[in-house]
Amino acid sequence: MSTNPIRQALLECRLTLGTWIQIGHPAIAEVLAHVGFDWIAADMEHTDIDNAQFAALARAMQGRRPVPLARVRENDTLAIRQLLDLGAQGVIVPLIHTAADAERAVQAAKYPPRGVRGYCFSRMNNWGADFDAYAATANDDIAVVVMIESAQGVEQIDAILAVEGVDGVFIGPYDLSGSYGLPGQTTHATVQAGCRRVLAACRAASKSAGMHVVLPTATAIAQARDDGFTFLALGVDTVFLAAAAREALTCAQQHAE
Repeated sequence: MSTNPIRQALLECRLTLGTWIQIGHPAIAEVLAHVGFDWIAADMEHTDIDNAQFAALARAMQGRRPVPLARVRENDTLAIRQLLDLGAQGVIVPLIHTAADAERAVQAAKYPPRGVRGYCFSRMNNWGADFDAYAATANDDIAVVVMIESAQGVEQIDAILAVEGVDGVFIGPYDLSGSYGLPGQTTHATVQAGCRRVLAACRAASKSAGMHVVLPTATAIAQARDDGFTFLALGVDTVFLAAAAREALTCAQQHAE
């Protein structure tokens, strides 16, 4: 039994609701954490959020409901290890094409003998004060979610899911569409067939499947749930900010006419 509620939910294929942070300021994390999401993931693949900014985001979430996660910049041992040392309780790892890629991600996130994560004093163990307790439980508590965002990843999904320590997958629909030569056409039949194949494999392997509902309308969320996704990312801070600002401006303009 993991003490990390998000990893435990992933293992049990239970619904969790999270969101993305692309603006690396701790005030953003504080505001979103107060809303009540189950998890908040910093997007370090597509933004300028660096390790120091992630540490500040994790501090802003500490003591609040959401579990801090990070989408790492790449499937790199040091990149994964550093973010876990800074307080991430799970990683979302991009560009997983094969079982070997998945194994590399898991090894980076786990202490020996399962993996190659290095021991140290840092934020995650209160600078060494809780070293023994953290080291004894981290392998059970750290969540590893791998991203399936290529045709090759879809083809290799069964082998990827068979890797011990992969707790779930997260489909990257836009990159997936690009890998099929259909950039941006996320509703194309070929892309949708790839998503259905991943979902079917997850059901067969009793693994959690994740999806980003970029515009989280009631219809879009219901569709994701009906499809079988349980690890749901709702919107992103930049979209929330733009949508609220646009709505306010439109309202003001209408009443000014």
